Amino acid sequence: MRIEQAERLKKIGDYAFAEVDKEVEKLKQQGISVIDFGVGDPKIPTPAIVRNYCKRAIDKRKEEGYPSYIGTLEYRETIARWVKERFNVSLDPKTEICSNIGAKEAIFNFHEGIINPDDYVIMPNPCYPPYERGTIFAEGKPYFYPLLKENDFLPKLEDIPKEIAKKAKLMWINYPNNPTGATIPKEKLKEIIDFGIDNEIIIGSDECYSEIYFEKPPISILELTKENVFVVQSLSKRSAMTGYRVGWLMGDHKIIEIFKKVKTNIDSGTPTFIQDAASAALLDERHVEEFRNQYKNKMKIIIDALTSVGLEECKPKATIYVWQKCPEGMASLEFSKKLLEVGLVTTPGSWLSREINSINPGEGYVRFALVSTVKECKEAAERIRKLRF
Repeated sequence: MRIEQAERLKKIGDYAFAEVDKEVEKLKQQGISVIDFGVGDPKIPTPAIVRNYCKRAIDKRKEEGYPSYIGTLEYRETIARWVKERFNVSLDPKTEICSNIGAKEAIFNFHEGIINPDDYVIMPNPCYPPYERGTIFAEGKPYFYPLLKENDFLPKLEDIPKEIAKKAKLMWINYPNNPTGATIPKEKLKEIIDFGIDNEIIIGSDECYSEIYFEKPPISILELTKENVFVVQSLSKRSAMTGYRVGWLMGDHKIIEIFKKVKTNIDSGTPTFIQDAASAALLDERHVEEFRNQYKNKMKIIIDALTSVGLEECKPKATIYVWQKCPEGMASLEFSKKLLEVGLVTTPGSWLSREINSINPGEGYVRFALVSTVKECKEAAERIRKLRF
Protein backbone atom coordinates (compact mmCIF):
# COMPACT_ATOMS: atom_id res chain seq x y z
CA MET A 1 0.00 0.00 0.00
CA ARG A 2 1.31 3.43 -0.92
CA ILE A 3 1.41 5.87 1.99
CA GLU A 4 1.82 9.50 1.02
CA GLN A 5 1.73 12.87 2.79
CA ALA A 6 -1.23 15.18 2.32
CA GLU A 7 -0.60 18.04 -0.07
CA ARG A 8 -0.84 20.60 2.74
CA LEU A 9 1.98 18.81 4.57
CA LYS A 10 4.13 18.70 1.45
CA LYS A 11 3.73 22.46 1.04
CA ILE A 12 5.25 23.40 4.37
CA GLY A 13 8.57 21.56 4.23
CA ASP A 14 10.62 20.95 7.37
CA TYR A 15 10.31 23.02 10.52
CA ALA A 16 13.34 25.32 10.74
CA PHE A 17 14.05 24.72 14.41
CA ALA A 18 13.90 20.94 13.94
CA GLU A 19 16.73 21.41 11.44
CA VAL A 20 18.71 23.33 14.06
CA ASP A 21 18.25 20.47 16.51
CA LYS A 22 19.63 18.03 13.93
CA GLU A 23 22.78 20.14 13.52
CA VAL A 24 23.28 20.22 17.30
CA GLU A 25 23.09 16.43 17.50
CA LYS A 26 25.63 16.04 14.67
CA LEU A 27 28.14 18.23 16.50
CA LYS A 28 27.64 16.39 19.78
CA GLN A 29 28.21 13.04 18.06
CA GLN A 30 31.50 14.43 16.74
CA GLY A 31 32.55 15.24 20.29
CA ILE A 32 32.39 19.00 19.76
CA SER A 33 31.54 21.13 22.78
CA VAL A 34 28.35 22.86 21.71
CA ILE A 35 26.89 26.13 22.94
CA ASP A 36 23.38 26.32 21.59
CA PHE A 37 21.92 29.69 20.55
CA GLY A 38 19.60 28.06 18.01
CA VAL A 39 16.13 27.42 19.43
CA GLY A 40 14.47 29.94 21.76
CA ASP A 41 14.10 27.57 24.71
CA PRO A 42 15.48 29.23 27.88
CA LYS A 43 17.74 27.20 30.16
CA ILE A 44 16.75 29.40 33.09
CA PRO A 45 14.96 27.21 35.66
CA THR A 46 11.25 27.82 36.06
CA PRO A 47 10.94 29.99 39.21
CA ALA A 48 10.55 28.13 42.50
CA ILE A 49 7.35 30.01 43.28
CA VAL A 50 5.79 28.51 40.14
CA ARG A 51 7.16 24.98 40.63
CA ASN A 52 6.08 24.83 44.26
CA TYR A 53 2.60 26.10 43.51
CA CYS A 54 2.29 23.56 40.71
CA LYS A 55 3.21 20.71 43.11
CA ARG A 56 0.57 21.81 45.59
CA ALA A 57 -1.99 22.29 42.83
CA ILE A 58 -1.62 18.66 41.70
CA ASP A 59 -2.95 17.56 45.09
CA LYS A 60 -5.51 20.34 45.21
CA ARG A 61 -6.92 19.22 41.85
CA LYS A 62 -6.65 15.46 42.52
CA GLU A 63 -10.36 14.81 42.05
CA GLU A 64 -10.82 16.90 38.92
CA GLY A 65 -11.17 15.39 35.48
CA TYR A 66 -10.90 17.12 32.14
CA PRO A 67 -9.99 20.78 32.50
CA SER A 68 -12.06 23.65 31.17
CA TYR A 69 -11.47 24.18 27.46
CA ILE A 70 -11.28 27.93 27.92
CA GLY A 71 -9.52 28.09 31.28
CA THR A 72 -10.82 28.28 34.83
CA LEU A 73 -12.52 31.53 35.75
CA GLU A 74 -9.90 31.97 38.49
CA TYR A 75 -7.08 31.80 35.94
CA ARG A 76 -8.84 34.20 33.56
CA GLU A 77 -9.50 36.62 36.43
CA THR A 78 -5.80 36.54 37.30
CA ILE A 79 -4.95 37.33 33.68
CA ALA A 80 -7.40 40.25 33.70
CA ARG A 81 -5.80 41.58 36.89
CA TRP A 82 -2.30 41.33 35.39
CA VAL A 83 -3.38 43.04 32.16
CA LYS A 84 -4.97 45.89 34.14
CA GLU A 85 -1.81 46.41 36.19
CA ARG A 86 0.61 46.03 33.26
CA PHE A 87 -1.25 47.83 30.42
CA ASN A 88 -4.09 49.64 32.24
CA VAL A 89 -6.60 47.76 30.08
CA SER A 90 -9.82 46.36 31.55
CA LEU A 91 -10.94 42.96 30.24
CA ASP A 92 -13.98 40.83 30.98
CA PRO A 93 -12.51 37.45 32.00
CA LYS A 94 -15.71 35.69 30.94
CA THR A 95 -15.88 36.97 27.36
CA GLU A 96 -12.56 38.58 26.40
CA ILE A 97 -10.00 36.00 27.59
CA CYS A 98 -9.42 32.35 26.68
CA SER A 99 -6.70 30.00 27.88
CA ASN A 100 -4.50 28.18 25.38
CA ILE A 101 -1.94 25.38 25.31
CA GLY A 102 0.88 27.79 24.57
CA ALA A 103 1.18 30.33 21.77
CA LYS A 104 2.10 27.81 19.07
CA GLU A 105 -1.17 25.93 19.49
CA ALA A 106 -3.19 29.12 19.60
CA ILE A 107 -1.61 30.71 16.54
CA PHE A 108 -1.69 27.58 14.40
CA ASN A 109 -5.29 26.63 15.23
CA PHE A 110 -6.73 30.15 15.22
CA HIS A 111 -6.83 30.13 11.41
CA GLU A 112 -9.31 27.22 11.43
CA GLY A 113 -11.96 29.49 12.90
CA ILE A 114 -11.47 32.45 10.54
CA ILE A 115 -9.97 31.38 7.23
CA ASN A 116 -11.90 29.94 4.28
CA PRO A 117 -10.17 28.40 1.25
CA ASP A 118 -8.21 31.03 -0.71
CA ASP A 119 -8.59 33.76 1.93
CA TYR A 120 -5.33 35.67 2.40
CA VAL A 121 -3.46 36.01 5.69
CA ILE A 122 -0.96 38.87 5.82
CA MET A 123 2.13 38.15 7.90
CA PRO A 124 5.69 39.36 8.52
CA ASN A 125 8.74 38.01 6.74
CA PRO A 126 10.71 36.66 8.60
CA CYS A 127 8.15 35.28 11.03
CA TYR A 128 7.24 32.63 13.57
CA PRO A 129 6.46 29.58 11.36
CA PRO A 130 2.95 28.81 12.72
CA TYR A 131 1.59 31.99 11.10
CA GLU A 132 2.29 30.47 7.70
CA ARG A 133 1.76 26.80 8.62
CA GLY A 134 -1.61 27.47 10.24
CA THR A 135 -2.70 29.44 7.18
CA ILE A 136 -1.79 26.61 4.82
CA PHE A 137 -3.55 23.96 6.93
CA ALA A 138 -6.68 26.14 6.92
CA GLU A 139 -6.36 26.28 3.09
CA GLY A 140 -5.63 29.99 3.11
CA LYS A 141 -2.93 31.88 1.25
CA PRO A 142 0.01 33.57 3.00
CA TYR A 143 1.01 37.07 1.94
CA PHE A 144 4.32 38.25 3.36
CA TYR A 145 5.40 41.80 4.15
CA PRO A 146 9.17 42.21 4.59
CA LEU A 147 10.79 43.36 7.82
CA LEU A 148 13.73 45.48 6.72
CA LYS A 149 16.24 47.49 8.71
CA GLU A 150 15.59 50.62 6.64
CA ASN A 151 11.97 50.49 7.84
CA ASP A 152 12.96 49.81 11.48
CA PHE A 153 11.67 46.27 10.92
CA LEU A 154 8.09 47.61 10.73
CA PRO A 155 5.45 46.89 8.05
CA LYS A 156 4.99 49.34 5.19
CA LEU A 157 1.23 49.12 4.79
CA GLU A 158 1.24 51.19 1.61
CA ASP A 159 3.22 48.40 -0.09
CA ILE A 160 0.49 45.81 0.51
CA PRO A 161 -1.45 45.53 -2.78
CA LYS A 162 -5.07 46.65 -2.56
CA GLU A 163 -6.26 43.44 -4.20
CA ILE A 164 -4.55 41.43 -1.44
CA ALA A 165 -6.03 43.61 1.31
CA LYS A 166 -9.51 43.07 -0.15
CA LYS A 167 -9.10 39.29 -0.01
CA ALA A 168 -7.40 39.16 3.41
CA LYS A 169 -9.18 38.06 6.58
CA LEU A 170 -6.31 38.30 9.05
CA MET A 171 -3.05 40.20 9.53
CA TRP A 172 -0.36 39.11 11.99
CA ILE A 173 2.01 41.50 13.72
CA ASN A 174 4.62 40.50 16.27
CA TYR A 175 6.15 43.09 18.60
CA PRO A 176 8.47 42.86 20.39
CA ASN A 177 9.58 41.02 17.27
CA ASN A 178 11.09 37.59 16.84
CA PRO A 179 13.69 37.53 15.36
CA THR A 180 14.67 41.19 14.91
CA GLY A 181 14.20 42.39 18.51
CA ALA A 182 12.34 45.48 17.27
CA THR A 183 9.48 47.17 19.11
CA ILE A 184 6.59 49.13 17.62
CA PRO A 185 5.63 52.76 18.31
CA LYS A 186 2.07 53.73 19.16
CA GLU A 187 1.67 55.69 15.93
CA LYS A 188 2.41 52.62 13.79
CA LEU A 189 0.02 50.50 15.86
CA LYS A 190 -2.71 53.06 15.25
CA GLU A 191 -1.97 52.93 11.53
CA ILE A 192 -2.28 49.13 11.54
CA ILE A 193 -5.56 49.26 13.48
CA ASP A 194 -7.01 51.70 10.95
CA PHE A 195 -5.76 49.50 8.09
CA GLY A 196 -7.59 46.53 9.60
CA ILE A 197 -10.85 48.42 10.04
CA ASP A 198 -10.72 50.02 6.57
CA ASN A 199 -10.16 46.64 4.91
CA GLU A 200 -12.22 44.47 7.30
CA ILE A 201 -9.12 42.54 8.36
CA ILE A 202 -8.72 41.12 11.87
CA ILE A 203 -5.41 42.12 13.49
CA GLY A 204 -3.65 39.42 15.48
CA SER A 205 -0.91 40.82 17.73
CA ASP A 206 1.62 38.27 18.97
CA GLU A 207 2.97 39.88 22.16
CA CYS A 208 4.66 36.85 23.71
CA TYR A 209 7.92 38.79 24.29
CA SER A 210 6.33 41.84 25.88
CA GLU A 211 8.02 41.27 29.24
CA ILE A 212 11.59 40.75 28.01
CA TYR A 213 12.80 44.25 27.18
CA PHE A 214 15.92 46.38 27.65
CA GLU A 215 14.53 49.89 27.33
CA LYS A 216 11.01 51.10 28.16
CA PRO A 217 8.20 48.54 28.54
CA PRO A 218 6.56 47.76 25.17
CA ILE A 219 2.92 48.72 24.68
CA SER A 220 0.02 46.41 23.80
CA ILE A 221 -2.35 46.95 20.89
CA LEU A 222 -5.15 46.65 23.48
CA GLU A 223 -4.06 49.98 24.94
CA LEU A 224 -5.42 51.56 21.76
CA THR A 225 -8.48 49.41 21.07
CA LYS A 226 -10.19 46.08 21.67
CA GLU A 227 -12.31 46.30 18.52
CA ASN A 228 -11.27 43.98 15.69
CA VAL A 229 -8.04 42.90 17.42
CA PHE A 230 -6.77 40.09 19.60
CA VAL A 231 -3.52 39.40 21.42
CA VAL A 232 -1.61 36.14 21.85
CA GLN A 233 0.26 35.89 25.14
CA SER A 234 2.42 33.21 26.70
CA LEU A 235 4.36 32.48 29.87
CA SER A 236 7.11 30.59 28.05
CA LYS A 237 9.61 33.45 27.98
CA ARG A 238 8.24 35.72 30.73
CA SER A 239 8.41 32.97 33.34
CA ALA A 240 10.57 30.26 31.69
CA MET A 241 7.53 27.97 31.41
CA THR A 242 8.14 26.59 27.91
CA GLY A 243 7.45 23.02 29.05
CA TYR A 244 4.20 23.89 30.80
CA ARG A 245 2.39 24.86 27.57
CA VAL A 246 0.18 27.62 28.87
CA GLY A 247 -0.84 31.09 27.75
CA TRP A 248 -3.96 32.88 26.58
CA LEU A 249 -5.76 34.91 23.92
CA MET A 250 -7.48 38.21 24.73
CA GLY A 251 -9.29 40.95 22.90
CA ASP A 252 -12.50 41.53 20.93
CA HIS A 253 -15.14 39.26 22.47
CA LYS A 254 -16.46 38.25 19.04
CA ILE A 255 -13.00 36.99 18.03
CA ILE A 256 -12.41 35.23 21.35
CA GLU A 257 -15.77 33.46 21.01
CA ILE A 258 -14.67 32.00 17.67
CA PHE A 259 -11.39 30.79 19.16
CA LYS A 260 -13.26 29.14 22.04
CA LYS A 261 -15.34 27.16 19.53
CA VAL A 262 -12.19 26.05 17.71
CA LYS A 263 -10.55 24.94 20.96
CA THR A 264 -13.48 22.87 22.16
CA ASN A 265 -13.23 20.82 18.96
CA ILE A 266 -9.44 20.40 18.93
CA ASP A 267 -8.12 19.92 22.46
CA SER A 268 -9.25 19.31 26.01
CA GLY A 269 -7.76 22.39 27.65
CA THR A 270 -4.67 23.16 29.70
CA PRO A 271 -4.43 20.98 32.85
CA THR A 272 -5.97 22.84 35.76
CA PHE A 273 -2.92 22.51 37.99
CA ILE A 274 -0.86 24.12 35.20
CA GLN A 275 -3.33 27.01 35.11
CA ASP A 276 -2.85 27.37 38.87
CA ALA A 277 0.92 27.52 38.38
CA ALA A 278 0.44 30.11 35.63
CA SER A 279 -1.64 32.23 38.00
CA ALA A 280 1.18 32.08 40.56
CA ALA A 281 3.62 33.22 37.87
CA LEU A 282 1.44 36.19 36.90
CA LEU A 283 1.16 37.31 40.51
CA ASP A 284 4.95 37.55 40.89
CA GLU A 285 7.04 40.19 39.08
CA ARG A 286 10.31 39.68 40.95
CA HIS A 287 11.43 36.72 38.89
CA VAL A 288 10.56 38.57 35.67
CA GLU A 289 12.81 41.47 36.63
CA GLU A 290 15.59 39.00 37.44
CA PHE A 291 15.16 37.35 34.04
CA ARG A 292 15.31 40.71 32.25
CA ASN A 293 18.57 41.53 34.01
CA GLN A 294 20.03 38.14 33.07
CA TYR A 295 19.08 38.57 29.41
CA LYS A 296 20.48 42.09 29.40
CA ASN A 297 23.77 40.79 30.80
CA LYS A 298 23.98 37.96 28.26
CA MET A 299 23.04 40.28 25.42
CA LYS A 300 25.88 42.66 26.31
CA ILE A 301 28.40 39.82 26.53
CA ILE A 302 27.53 38.52 23.07
CA ILE A 303 27.19 41.91 21.37
CA ASP A 304 30.52 43.14 22.79
CA ALA A 305 32.19 40.02 21.38
CA LEU A 306 30.58 40.38 17.96
CA THR A 307 31.50 44.05 17.63
CA SER A 308 35.05 43.32 18.81
CA VAL A 309 35.65 41.30 15.61
CA GLY A 310 34.32 44.10 13.43
CA LEU A 311 30.66 43.15 13.08
CA GLU A 312 27.87 45.73 13.08
CA GLU A 313 26.28 46.41 16.46
CA CYS A 314 22.76 44.94 16.37
CA LYS A 315 21.47 45.62 19.86
CA PRO A 316 17.81 44.57 20.27
CA LYS A 317 15.25 46.68 22.10
CA ALA A 318 13.49 43.59 23.43
CA THR A 319 13.09 39.77 23.17
CA ILE A 320 15.69 37.08 23.87
CA TYR A 321 17.27 37.38 20.42
CA VAL A 322 20.15 39.14 18.70
CA TRP A 323 19.48 39.59 14.96
CA GLN A 324 23.10 39.85 13.94
CA LYS A 325 24.17 41.25 10.58
CA CYS A 326 26.62 38.93 8.86
CA PRO A 327 30.13 39.97 7.84
CA GLU A 328 30.26 41.87 4.57
CA GLY A 329 29.77 39.53 1.61
CA MET A 330 28.89 36.49 3.74
CA ALA A 331 25.51 34.74 3.46
CA SER A 332 23.46 33.64 6.46
CA LEU A 333 24.15 29.93 6.10
CA GLU A 334 27.85 30.56 5.49
CA PHE A 335 28.13 32.65 8.66
CA SER A 336 26.21 30.08 10.70
CA LYS A 337 28.60 27.38 9.46
CA LYS A 338 31.54 29.60 10.41
CA LEU A 339 30.14 29.83 13.93
CA LEU A 340 29.59 26.06 13.97
CA GLU A 341 33.33 25.61 13.43
CA VAL A 342 33.83 26.93 16.98
CA GLY A 343 30.82 25.04 18.37
CA LEU A 344 28.29 27.89 18.35
CA VAL A 345 24.83 27.00 17.06
CA THR A 346 22.75 29.82 15.59
CA THR A 347 19.82 29.98 13.17
CA PRO A 348 20.50 31.33 9.66
CA GLY A 349 18.16 34.24 8.99
CA SER A 350 17.38 32.81 5.57
CA TRP A 351 15.79 29.80 7.28
CA LEU A 352 13.33 32.05 9.08
CA SER A 353 12.05 33.93 6.04
CA ARG A 354 10.81 33.45 2.50
CA GLU A 355 12.30 34.71 -0.74
CA ILE A 356 9.65 36.95 -2.33
CA ASN A 357 10.34 38.84 -5.56
CA SER A 358 14.01 37.81 -5.37
CA ILE A 359 14.35 39.31 -1.85
CA ASN A 360 14.84 37.25 1.31
CA PRO A 361 14.68 39.69 4.27
CA GLY A 362 16.43 37.20 6.54
CA GLU A 363 19.40 36.74 4.23
CA GLY A 364 22.50 38.40 5.61
CA TYR A 365 21.53 37.80 9.27
CA VAL A 366 21.84 35.07 11.86
CA ARG A 367 19.74 34.78 14.99
CA PHE A 368 21.32 34.24 18.40
CA ALA A 369 18.76 33.02 20.96
CA LEU A 370 20.18 34.08 24.32
CA VAL A 371 19.06 30.89 26.04
CA SER A 372 22.43 29.64 27.25
CA THR A 373 23.75 30.39 30.72
CA VAL A 374 25.86 33.46 31.51
CA LYS A 375 28.88 31.17 31.88
CA GLU A 376 28.23 29.66 28.44
CA CYS A 377 27.78 33.15 26.94
CA LYS A 378 31.18 34.15 28.30
CA GLU A 379 32.74 31.04 26.78
CA ALA A 380 30.96 31.77 23.48
CA ALA A 381 32.33 35.32 23.55
CA GLU A 382 35.87 33.99 23.82
CA ARG A 383 35.29 31.72 20.84
CA ILE A 384 33.82 34.58 18.80
CA ARG A 385 36.85 36.77 19.51
CA LYS A 386 39.07 34.13 17.88
CA LEU A 387 37.14 34.25 14.59
CA ARG A 388 38.65 35.89 11.53
CA PHE A 389 36.66 36.94 8.47
